[in-house]
Amino acid sequence: MPQDHRYQALSKEVEAEIHEEEVTATKAKKKYFVTKTIIALLCGVLLVPTATWIFGPTDLIEGELVQSFGSEGRQPVSLCEATDLLSIQAPRKTAETLPDIWKNLSIKEATDIREWLWQPERGLNLTKSAIAADNDNAIFLIEAYVPPKAAALAYLNGSAEAPPKYAHAVVHHGNTEQIMDYLIGPLPLSSETSMRPLTEIYHRPEIPYNAHGFNPNSTTMGLLLGSTFGPMSDITMDLFGGISKGHVNDTLIGSATAPMSYDGSWRKAWVGLKLDVPGHYLFPVDLYAYFDLSGTDPSQWKLLKLVYNGQVFASEAEFRKAWSEGKLNKSKKPLLNDTSEWATRTRPRSVSFDGLRFRVDQEEQYLTWMDWSLYLGFERDMGLNFWDINFKGERIIYEISPQEAMAQYSGTDPHQATTVFLDRAFGMGASVKELMVGYDCPAEAVYLPATVHTATGSSIRLNAICVFEKDSTKPLSRHTGWLKDEMGAIKGYELTVRSISTVGNYDYLFDLTLQLDGTLELRVSASGYLQGGVWDPSQAPYGHQIRDTSMGSLHDHVINYKVDFNIAGTRNSLMSAMLEMEETTAPWVDEDWGETFKQQRVVRKMIKSENDSKLEYAKNMEGMYIVTNEEEHNSWGNARGYAIHPGASTIHLTNLDCKRTENNVNWAKHSLAVTRRHDNEPYSSSMWNIHLPGKPTVDFYKFFDGESLEQEDLVVWLNLGTHHLPRAEDSPQTLTNVLCAAHPYNFHDYDVSMDALNAIILNAPEPGKPWKIDENGAKPSYCMPRKLPDFSYTGLLQFEEDGSPATPAEIIEQRRIAESWHGLHAQI
Repeated sequence: MPQDHRYQALSKEVEAEIHEEEVTATKAKKKYFVTKTIIALLCGVLLVPTATWIFGPTDLIEGELVQSFGSEGRQPVSLCEATDLLSIQAPRKTAETLPDIWKNLSIKEATDIREWLWQPERGLNLTKSAIAADNDNAIFLIEAYVPPKAAALAYLNGSAEAPPKYAHAVVHHGNTEQIMDYLIGPLPLSSETSMRPLTEIYHRPEIPYNAHGFNPNSTTMGLLLGSTFGPMSDITMDLFGGISKGHVNDTLIGSATAPMSYDGSWRKAWVGLKLDVPGHYLFPVDLYAYFDLSGTDPSQWKLLKLVYNGQVFASEAEFRKAWSEGKLNKSKKPLLNDTSEWATRTRPRSVSFDGLRFRVDQEEQYLTWMDWSLYLGFERDMGLNFWDINFKGERIIYEISPQEAMAQYSGTDPHQATTVFLDRAFGMGASVKELMVGYDCPAEAVYLPATVHTATGSSIRLNAICVFEKDSTKPLSRHTGWLKDEMGAIKGYELTVRSISTVGNYDYLFDLTLQLDGTLELRVSASGYLQGGVWDPSQAPYGHQIRDTSMGSLHDHVINYKVDFNIAGTRNSLMSAMLEMEETTAPWVDEDWGETFKQQRVVRKMIKSENDSKLEYAKNMEGMYIVTNEEEHNSWGNARGYAIHPGASTIHLTNLDCKRTENNVNWAKHSLAVTRRHDNEPYSSSMWNIHLPGKPTVDFYKFFDGESLEQEDLVVWLNLGTHHLPRAEDSPQTLTNVLCAAHPYNFHDYDVSMDALNAIILNAPEPGKPWKIDENGAKPSYCMPRKLPDFSYTGLLQFEEDGSPATPAEIIEQRRIAESWHGLHAQI
């Protein structure tokens, strides 16, 4: 390959310097200069930076060859292979047929449906969501509806055409105070398209309006906060040094708790105030207001009580009277002149030297790597999900999808003690953020967009999903031995698919990691800000002081996943394999040790029905659960299967007897559970469950009706999470943890990672001879990493309800949109 002329220039200058050293070595200044040059050249990886240091800034890093000098003389060093994405076409893809039957709607499809719903023939009398009041009818959500599994498998197996495409739309009927979920199809829209109420996936026929999500138009809430806290400005200025009038320049902002209802018959919420500063989650002030927000008529909304430093007041007048008469027992005033910026923020590069080894059909979001293949999906409620996961040409899992993420807090104040957040309501997918290239994922990762359709229109988040291969930095297997071919190791390469959602104060990192031996790992890592509480010594049982008047509050994180295993087909069973101790004897027992001995043994038991399938992990990890196919065996007669391991996450919800979590988070009350699969049980939760703990739209326990689990189509519902007792090191932002994994269990005949070429075999040499090394011809190439592009960040591409691009928002408006989920910046 001919050298780029710029590198020719560099080579000539380098050679000139070397020649000058040979000829004029006695000149101290030049000798010093050339010595540094030679040292740099001998350190090949430092060639370009050192040349830049010597010769000044240059663009000579864009060529194809450089010269390296080592013990063997000059050697050409290539630039690394381009890490451009390798192309692939998803199976069954034609000009007429797109194979990703789980893909969300395009912006055009969603816009067409929105306009179709607006037409008078539908009889919905809709108002645009951005301006709709609570008593108007408005669209809250439009999204693709997942096809029935039987139809999907028939299509994937080649025995049927692609199933008809449908969408579902959630409409807030404010004028009748009800919420309806409609099924719309078939698509594309035609004279055959119809709509009907979608009720079969819920456990109550109606969705009460008091369970509604957080409406885009927050004007009425802003008026309420302004009319409540505005007249108290002199009090809040005295107690906290700030005011809250519902204006953009407020120095105090409001934050509401959840749930706001028990069964949908009413809607009430605690609203606490915080200092409007960076990291405001950590700056609460000690004033809480309890509001009745029932119904759609804001004139009927009212303040029920106020709480300050544990003192309860029935009205603003009663609170004012105590303040003006000096009868308030005052809490410590927050530091307003703290300039430390303690709540704000005031690595080696990963390089694929031989280029990328995975492929993506970006249009269909179909992914392959080594022996793996799968489809990606995305939805408003919980974001990234995965479909038709195959390993070595066999489907092992039909669906992996996050279902719900909850956080329940503790404390002595009404904000901490009453908070139970279910983040599906806020839209984990709608809250997905653009990944920071080189920080959230490696610079060379492949980045994919995500599209969601919500009340205010459609949006595309660029760089919302990343895919990257990495070296785990430990061997997948290894051994040091001395006989022929017994010593060696297998490199632990992994492929990760990641997205990150920021819901209020917390950032959730969702990872699916694939490994060479067929193992999958699900990991959810939480970072971001704590929900801070106001510190006083009575709060000690519920957290730790992290600043002068701030504390980190004790809470549980529990995240639920649906894993629809298909082990050698859809006929699967559930086995527990537990360790037990036994005392036994044998003819060879030596009497010096007694007549018996104790040891552990495996007790295998089939879990036959849903009556026994709400499960906990074994004490001391003395056992596991396995999804098996009892009709399919490996070569050694073992039923093929996949075992479920909790990894570092063995938890479930701590508080099992709480009215605020009575029936809406039953999935969180066990480590995992297994049910018979049904199309009308697609989710363990719903966006309305947050406000309906007494009578939820999806009651997970109603999935369990005694059905057989023997050779049936099974779904595993498993939990990841952590009991988070915050510490000082969790400020300003928390660190990441939480994981769960599944791996093959008698699924193969042998360790299939042995097939990987990324391995090495070492054989011991004869005395004085070199070791015999076999790397299967897969040695990493030596090359110069390419220059990274400058960091860029796009943000959100927003579209109006008619599908037209939205006007770029001012910073304050962007913040209002991002944080409106919990009532921040509600404006008059």
